[in-house]
Amino acid sequence: MGVMSKALLVGVSAITAVVMSAGAGAAGAEGGDGVTGAVRAVAPEADVAHHGHASLWSGQLAVRLRPENHGPSGLTDATVRLDFSAPLARGQALPADCLWGGDRTVLCRTGQLRADGRGREITLDLRTAGSPAEVVVRIDTAWNGGASDRNPENHQHRVLTPDTGDPYAF
Repeated sequence: MGVMSKALLVGVSAITAVVMSAGAGAAGAEGGDGVTGAVRAVAPEADVAHHGHASLWSGQLAVRLRPENHGPSGLTDATVRLDFSAPLARGQALPADCLWGGDRTVLCRTGQLRADGRGREITLDLRTAGSPAEVVVRIDTAWNGGASDRNPENHQHRVLTPDTGDPYAF
């Protein structure tokens, strides 16, 4: 390929890039899919938060939490993930709306969360595999119904729970 051919190829590539980026800007102005007048679905906005407490005594681990939605949109459902630093005893039954996500993870449905509303309390009474001196409980929203959340920090918690029997709030 000669010098003139290479220069022509580079010039065509540059023009193509400019045209493509201009087209992308126009597509954004038309609704995001490049079709004039088409409307793209917008995700609702919700602000999911989890509040409660955890306590540990002699290998018994209790977690009580209540999900909240600070709005502005309601959610038909969400999922909260609880991860534990210590392994949990095998064969334990969980509440009906919860399931095992691993030997140290539990996932629970929150149910409907109205805008500016509180969900039902989720109660976990678990046994650890042994008697650890402490357990770190990590609480996070695993799924929020596809909503956008501008304040994700209020649904992420790490709670150090020493073996004292005292409730440690989050």
